[in-house]
Amino acid sequence: MSNPLLEQTGLPTFSRIMPEHIEPAIDHLLAENRHRIGELLDTAQSPDWDSVVEPIEEWEDRLGRIWSPVSHMNSVVNSEALRAAYNACLPKLSDYGTEMGQNEKLFAAYQAVAANPGALDAGQRRVLDNALRDFHLSGVDLPADKKLRFKQISQELSSLTSRYSENVLDATDAWSKRVDDAAALSGLPQSAIDLARQSAEQRGQTGWLLTLDYPSFHPVLTYADDAALRHEVYQAYQTRASDQGPHAGRFDNSESMEQILRLRHEQAQLLGFANYAERSLVRKMARSTDEVVQFL
Repeated sequence: MSNPLLEQTGLPTFSRIMPEHIEPAIDHLLAENRHRIGELLDTAQSPDWDSVVEPIEEWEDRLGRIWSPVSHMNSVVNSEALRAAYNACLPKLSDYGTEMGQNEKLFAAYQAVAANPGALDAGQRRVLDNALRDFHLSGVDLPADKKLRFKQISQELSSLTSRYSENVLDATDAWSKRVDDAAALSGLPQSAIDLARQSAEQRGQTGWLLTLDYPSFHPVLTYADDAALRHEVYQAYQTRASDQGPHAGRFDNSESMEQILRLRHEQAQLLGFANYAERSLVRKMARSTDEVVQFL
């Protein structure tokens, strides 16, 4: 079967990508990357940028270029089949990411390249610094039992964050408001009014239809003269996937949020951080949690 995800050389051909293409493409590429990286590590005598880092960067980039359009489509043209294919791949990608991040042989190869800074330019040194940092953040230094727990947490977080996003998406799609009187849309730019009319027509309705999609709700909050309308749309948007608002409890993310926070905290402590905020700042400009609080 022809697979557009594996054939793309330039921009993604979104119109050709079907749900049935996704899992086979990811399975193929993960297997290929594992084989290539394993073979490279077995044969590399004196690891350097050209023999180790550059090819791995290219293989990882290809994986990202295949998964990125899938992730984007899952957000903007979500369907039951696409969601199922997307979710089937998440644990596989999570396992692969943790496996690579905890690969001690791969870590040693990157350390060997970094040990010869004179052979690297500034950009290459930056890439290596970030890569070595990310090995530590993936638990490469942990004992075997903690590595296993780290991997389990990563899998759970992958599933939970996906469920969280799905609930937000479903809550966004579930709400709409039909307007019969054009006067109620006073203040909106003509483009927003036209979009509301088009949205109603697409659903076989009369009048104008407001939704929680950004091109619809943002003009209402910014330009609508009717304060009650602004309040209704604002409340619906801000309470999506919660225990409040017009769909209170229907797509509630409260439990998922608590589990995500608990697991992130545990994972951060496995790595030696006091909390997840400290772990998050390793990749950011702020130097400490106190500095962030003071800034806020």
